[in-house]
Amino acid sequence: MARQSDDIPSITTAPTPLSQDVSARTRRYLVSMGVRTACFLAAIVTSGWLRYTLLVGAVLLPYLAVVVANAGREPTRSGPVTRLDGPAAIPAPTTTALPRGPAPGSSPG
Repeated sequence: MARQSDDIPSITTAPTPLSQDVSARTRRYLVSMGVRTACFLAAIVTSGWLRYTLLVGAVLLPYLAVVVANAGREPTRSGPVTRLDGPAAIPAPTTTALPRGPAPGSSPG
């Protein structure tokens, strides 16, 4: 009995395992929180505009870290490409003309 190659899934199209995805998202979040902590600590020992810049960064980083961490599973590989070649692949658009009404300012009838 012959096996068809279409029945065997390709390993290159398999998605990233959920455990790897969660691990990568957790790592990104923890790095962002580490940078936030560094901003707070640096704001304590600095003065002037740099202190305020570091404080703004420390306030905005949690929001950005959560948005990035909750972005979910993102495709890292593109799936199989389907090509649509030839005139039969894309049908020609069909247009229908609308009936012409009376000209503006003219009386119907």
